[in-house]
Amino acid sequence: MSLNTTSLLPKGCFMVRFPEISDQRGSLAFGEAERHIPFPVKRIFWTYNIQDGSIRGDHAHRTCEMVLFPIGGSFDIEVDDGSRRKLLHMDDPSQGVYIPPLVWCRLMNFTPNAACISLASEEYRAEDYIHDYEEFLKLIKE
Repeated sequence: MSLNTTSLLPKGCFMVRFPEISDQRGSLAFGEAERHIPFPVKRIFWTYNIQDGSIRGDHAHRTCEMVLFPIGGSFDIEVDDGSRRKLLHMDDPSQGVYIPPLVWCRLMNFTPNAACISLASEEYRAEDYIHDYEEFLKLIKE
């Protein structure tokens, strides 16, 4: 797996660098499940046309793993494991962030043309989402 770890990130989070091919026509980045993405991808979704000042995410997952990366513009992502919090500026379409279960995630400060793609290890299940930060803190202490 071609994954870069950073000790400053919350527990279990790491940066994912996708291979990139560039020539005079432009650039192409790619990722393969279980090689560059550390899980089989079961769901893909993207966020775009985000209104100025809006926050996306603002939750954690019980079991779902995710890789998020920008495909246009830029945004900030805050990852929080309950004891360590890190703000990352995402502006490189060939670099994403891996977010394991039980890590709180907030996306903010989107540029007008920003788009974020999310790769998830599970299909959507509402019961996997933790929307209350206090509940999240209780769960990680168990």
